[in-house]
Amino acid sequence: MRAKTPRLRTLAFLLAALTGVTAQGEVQSLFIQSRLDYNAILITEVDVVFVYDNSVLENFPTTKTGWYSNKRGLLESAGDNIDLVSIFVPQGFDSEMASLPQRRGQAIKVFVFGQHDSSTREPIEITNFEKVLVEIDQFGILVSQHD
Repeated sequence: MRAKTPRLRTLAFLLAALTGVTAQGEVQSLFIQSRLDYNAILITEVDVVFVYDNSVLENFPTTKTGWYSNKRGLLESAGDNIDLVSIFVPQGFDSEMASLPQRRGQAIKVFVFGQHDSSTREPIEITNFEKVLVEIDQFGILVSQHD
């Protein structure tokens, strides 16, 4: 019976890997680009949220308004189970490569919020994106995989 134990462990590990149970964040880079006119009077912010524990997801905001109205409280209660990268976008902003947390590969979920998106906009999940492009226009943000 002991000879079967290593095989069972190996099988369980392979099944977990194939079903995504061990899946973690793949975000390697995040580029933000503005499509706004340089003279547009629009100051905004883009938040990229790295979540490292399922307990954070239980009370995670489901809208942009929920995020920005309780951001401080959520960050305090989550402690080390969350990392936040905030990119301030002033008038005349062109583009920027965001500096990401070193432990980003350990994140179980990664979300993007745009401050000037619709108040009911849901967070945009980018967990499985490797290279992320966030484009800002007068209507909100567009998120896609970057080549």
